[in-house]
Amino acid sequence: MTVSILVILAAIEAAVFCGVLAIRKRSGPLALAMPAAVLLSALLLVFDLVSSLRPGELPFWRKLSLVTESFLPAGWLLASLIHSREPSLKSVSWLQKALLAVSVSFPVAALLLPAGSFFYSPDFEFEKVLFLGGDGFTFYTGVLVYMIVAAVNMEATLRGAQKVERWKIKFETLGAGAILAIFIFYYSQALLYRSLDMDLLGPRSIVLILAIGLMAYSKLMRGNGVKVQISKEMAYRSTVILVVGVYLLGLGIIGEGMRHFGEKMSRNLLTMLFFLGGAGIVIVLLSENIQRKIKVFLSKNFFSDKYDYRAQWLSFTDRVSSAKTSEGVLKAILSGFSETFGTKGAAFFLKNENDGNYESVSVYELDISARELRDGSGLIGFIEPKGWVLNASDGGHGLQETDKRFLEENGISFLVPLFTGGSMNGFIALGSPINGKEVYTFEDYDLMKTLSRQASSIIHNLKLSDELSRARQMEAIGRVSAFVVHDLKNHVSSLSMMVDNADEHIDDPEFQKDMVDSLKSTVKKMNVLISRLRNIKEKTALNLQSADLRAIAEDALRGVSGDVRLEGPSVLAEADPDEIQKVVLNIVLNAIEASPVRAPVYVEVGSSDSAYISVRDGGCGMSAEFIETRLFKLFSTTKKKGLGIGLYQCKQVVEAHGGAIEVASQPGQGTVFTIKLPLAKLHDNMLNFQAG
Repeated sequence: MTVSILVILAAIEAAVFCGVLAIRKRSGPLALAMPAAVLLSALLLVFDLVSSLRPGELPFWRKLSLVTESFLPAGWLLASLIHSREPSLKSVSWLQKALLAVSVSFPVAALLLPAGSFFYSPDFEFEKVLFLGGDGFTFYTGVLVYMIVAAVNMEATLRGAQKVERWKIKFETLGAGAILAIFIFYYSQALLYRSLDMDLLGPRSIVLILAIGLMAYSKLMRGNGVKVQISKEMAYRSTVILVVGVYLLGLGIIGEGMRHFGEKMSRNLLTMLFFLGGAGIVIVLLSENIQRKIKVFLSKNFFSDKYDYRAQWLSFTDRVSSAKTSEGVLKAILSGFSETFGTKGAAFFLKNENDGNYESVSVYELDISARELRDGSGLIGFIEPKGWVLNASDGGHGLQETDKRFLEENGISFLVPLFTGGSMNGFIALGSPINGKEVYTFEDYDLMKTLSRQASSIIHNLKLSDELSRARQMEAIGRVSAFVVHDLKNHVSSLSMMVDNADEHIDDPEFQKDMVDSLKSTVKKMNVLISRLRNIKEKTALNLQSADLRAIAEDALRGVSGDVRLEGPSVLAEADPDEIQKVVLNIVLNAIEASPVRAPVYVEVGSSDSAYISVRDGGCGMSAEFIETRLFKLFSTTKKKGLGIGLYQCKQVVEAHGGAIEVASQPGQGTVFTIKLPLAKLHDNMLNFQAG
């Protein structure tokens, strides 16, 4: 009766837990692998219970149990690969993928082979034992292997997690590990005795109830969202394999011992040793203090050096290079120092260039109240002159009471200076040691200084990168300002010509009308310029339409003084009238400046395979080398008061239309600029109609 209650409680708890997870999950179907594996484990308990309660229907219920067991390898392997990692199989090794593929053979075997080839029971009603046949022994050997692999994956996830991540997933991982542990125990017993013992239903149920409780507590109280990255080194390093290997070796020894002490006593002893050993391993895995003590003990007694410097360097650089933000880099450096030297957190203090004091800029798991350390402090006076690491526990530093109080109140045990170019630009404060009895020597201090040099270089590069980013921003602002000034210069040139002509023609009604139209046009252009400046962060889009190039040229030439002669018919092009008008105005003004006094400038509108506006002057002309190397280059100009922007901007605008600017010129013979633009679609249709 007690066993039945335990199994029912386990099944209900599993159903509720899995149901809640299924409702809350939003990461795709693979994220449901863990609840599915837990549900399969509970379902197996139910079928085994019914088999025990109804011996007459044993073949039917054991067949259901067998089919359920056949899905355990795939379920738990997939759950262990997805647990607290990215819900994807892209980063999974080819070996694990091969195991997933092979796991399909378990359901196939369970469904196609007769149940009698797996197990048999001459007197199940009284013994509650199922003896394994040849197929059964092979089947459960495979299941055991998959449970061990899943346990190794769980351990890799727990080892690969950082402190905060490990805190969040610790109990969920322990719960899953407990279920896998009871499966390893159950199936290893089955292989040892070549029989399945249904009397283990009680322990299996208790473990499942406790495990689901741990997993539920982890989900409810510590949240989700952790994505652990597993390195190759972490994937290949496993305590589980060692423990399981020792355990299976022990099984063999105990199997021999049963000949001398009896079967019942050996089973009880084995069960006790198994779970006591498992509890011990869990304590070691989760206790940073014990881990640190073991590491120090092994280093002192079995290795000539305390640290594997190559491994430490690779670990530190990998940790820092994986950070994606400046704050992430600082946190990675601090976590690297904290975990390497076994301290309870760390903090960054960097020098403020304005007042010379050292300010706290980043903290990792260290509860500090002070946000600043003054430059004249005795602590700075100790670590800066010779670049020494300060160990607060050594004493004899000649520190003042305020300095000692600073260290004590903030839980700081070490100060590691950071130098760039011979001057100290900050320091790293390390918290108190996790193992209070650990003795730090020159070997620790040398590694601290080595890592601090790397950290200082990284921080200096971050600073240079930030300065470069600011310089680029200022350069962008300067370029925008230059373009604005150039547009203003063109508008001012038009207005200046208008004022010069006003002295002579101000009484002419037609001139007055043209002047008012020109002023309106200039005001409109200025408003457009102001509007674009307001939306400077947004990429300006061309207002393409079917536009008359002759009308655009007429608008551009309105208010321009000098002998400018416009020729050619109306031609429709796909263009932004305002932008092309600015291009024409800029080229015409350049032509007037380049031409001799009173020399005419010719503007022609026409079409061939494309629409075009050409501007021809009789000026000094240009060499082919100048056209090729300097003409359209930004900030390149031959004018004394020029900005070197106009033609560069014209080229950018025309090319944005899908057109081109062609130049034909020879020294002493003038220049022809031809602006080519795509013909309007309406114009193309008319040509096709006339050709037809």
